[in-house]
Amino acid sequence: MQAWIGLGGNLGDAVATLHAALQELDGLPQTRLVRASKYYRTPAWGVVEQPDFINAVALLDTRLSPRDLLDALLDIERAFGRERNRTERWGPRVLDLDLLLYDSAVIDEPGLCVPHPHLHERAFALLPLVEITPDAFIPGIGPAGEALRALDSSAIEDVG
Repeated sequence: MQAWIGLGGNLGDAVATLHAALQELDGLPQTRLVRASKYYRTPAWGVVEQPDFINAVALLDTRLSPRDLLDALLDIERAFGRERNRTERWGPRVLDLDLLLYDSAVIDEPGLCVPHPHLHERAFALLPLVEITPDAFIPGIGPAGEALRALDSSAIEDVG
C-alpha cells in the first residue's frame, strides 16, 4: 500500500527534525520511504502568532494497516518530544506527522480519518504532495492539483 505523510514543525531546528523524522519513517517495520518532497517554509496556519513552519510530504510503501501506521506516527512524534494537547490546536510543535492519504482508502473512525479531513484546504500540505505525486487524488474531493490551484500558495517558500 502507498501512504502519504505530512511532516511539519516550527520549534528548534525544524529542517534537521524533518530530516531525522524521514529516517524514522524509512525505518518503520514493513515500510519503505519511496520519495520525499523538498522542504517548504510556510506561515503558521490556525494560530498565526508563532514561528513559520517547515513542511514536507513523504510517500511510503507500507504493509502496516492505517491504524498501525498512525500509531507509529504518533510514537515518532512522542520520541521527538511532541505532546499532543487536545485543548490547544494548531500551536507550535517540534514535529507533526499526519496521515494524509492511504492508497484510495476512505476511513472515518475514532481518531483516524483518511483522507486527512483538511488536506484539500491546506496549501502547505498540497504543494509538497503534488510535487512528489502530480496525479494524487483525494477521495471525495478530486485531483490534489486542482485543490491546490484553488488556494493561495504565494507565501510558501521552497527551502530545498
